[in-house]
Amino acid sequence: VQQLSGMLTELFQRARLEKPGQVDPRAAEFTLSLLTAMYDRSGTGCIKTRSAAAALIALSGDTLLAKYRAFFQFYAVPDGKVALITRSNLRSLLTDLNQIPAIVGESCTLSCVEVATHNCFHGVLNSAIVEEKFLSWLRSEPAVLLWLPTCYRLSATEMVSHQARCR
Repeated sequence: VQQLSGMLTELFQRARLEKPGQVDPRAAEFTLSLLTAMYDRSGTGCIKTRSAAAALIALSGDTLLAKYRAFFQFYAVPDGKVALITRSNLRSLLTDLNQIPAIVGESCTLSCVEVATHNCFHGVLNSAIVEEKFLSWLRSEPAVLLWLPTCYRLSATEMVSHQARCR
């Protein structure tokens, strides 16, 4: 948690330099508090790097495709010249990501994660899948992660303005 605190402080300091006046001075503190609430409920002082990275990626302002690719990079395992995501790592990713809606009382059951994992690997004979299969599955908007594209669409429309006049 202490290392993560330092990294978040540096991250948000850079963001404040790039976008003066747009980043709350307590952003690092708030983000660390959120990550601790999601991933260190027992107060051990430890948060898995991958879990924190998944949450930061999910909550970032990047495009959905960029987020999906980053998830793959963090959870995939090398297999020769390619990287693959295993069923176990997909379960870990989905469990980590589902801590985000769970923090606001919208939790998903473990069976949701299992059903989603089964659906992702439907028709796959191997124990792991390549990035394109993973991305294709995510683009189909599986129910277990439906909150992610929904939040993305909401944030993408926040800055939209139109010239229509209302009476």
